[in-house]
Amino acid sequence: MVVERSRGESQSMSGSLQSLCWGFSAFGGIVSSYFSGSLVDAYGVRFVFGMTALLPLITSAVAVLVNEQRVSGPQWVNNNGGPSFLDSSKQNIIQLWDAVRQPNVFFPTMFIFLWQATPHSDSAMFFFTTNKLGFTPEFLGRVKFVTSIASLAGVGLYNGFLKNVPLRRIFLATTVVGTALGMTQVILVTGLNRQFGISDEWFAIGDSLILTVLAQASFMPVLVLAARLCPQGMEATLFATLMSISNGGSVLGGLLGAGLTQVFGITKDSFDNLAALIILCNLSSLLPLPLLGLLPRDEADLSSKKSEDTE
Repeated sequence: MVVERSRGESQSMSGSLQSLCWGFSAFGGIVSSYFSGSLVDAYGVRFVFGMTALLPLITSAVAVLVNEQRVSGPQWVNNNGGPSFLDSSKQNIIQLWDAVRQPNVFFPTMFIFLWQATPHSDSAMFFFTTNKLGFTPEFLGRVKFVTSIASLAGVGLYNGFLKNVPLRRIFLATTVVGTALGMTQVILVTGLNRQFGISDEWFAIGDSLILTVLAQASFMPVLVLAARLCPQGMEATLFATLMSISNGGSVLGGLLGAGLTQVFGITKDSFDNLAALIILCNLSSLLPLPLLGLLPRDEADLSSKKSEDTE
């Protein structure tokens, strides 16, 4: 519905709609992170599972109130005079392929996939914080609460300051800054933070806070770009396809990170080369930057170019 509403709107309006949705999502993450532990202690695991099962049902009930107009497309009939599911599915696949292979959709999709497919060291860092530093599940829950707040802050940062900035500049700036800030994990791995009197717990919370704000602010342009690429009549299908491709890139990045973890000889008990792995993974995030030209020009870019041509 958000994609359909964003069609034909400016980048600013599309960014505001995405910010509204993901802002409420981050707020829900804050509520769940804050109350989940206390609810388990007070009412037990079964009660919490029941609540998590009930909330999607409430969403389904609210969906009945959504007023939408039926889209009438071409009809294919079977022997009984009704529409043929096979022919209809085949035609939808053809329409989806026709939409994806268009240069203004295919090249940005390729960039999103490659941008997400760079290797990362999240799994290795998780084992380091739990097995080496001894972070407890309770403390990791607090970190999750902080990152939920950071996600909301990242949405606010994008909506307040970045939604009018051209997408290419956002991807460039957030990638470079994210690479630099990602190197701060080396400080935690090497223990330099303790030499400055900062405990591992406080450093991990601060590091997660900053990186999550930047990650959420850098992911918002992906959603805005995907929403703007969807043609009329294919909004839900194409947006789901683009998000699946993006998630596929993230999965590939995880697999590459796992392969590099094995190459560096990092196990659940040995973290000698973890700092080198973090540095390599962070530097690899810069590799997609030469492909920024695959992204479509924004209205701001076009207007500035027109003004230069006029002068």
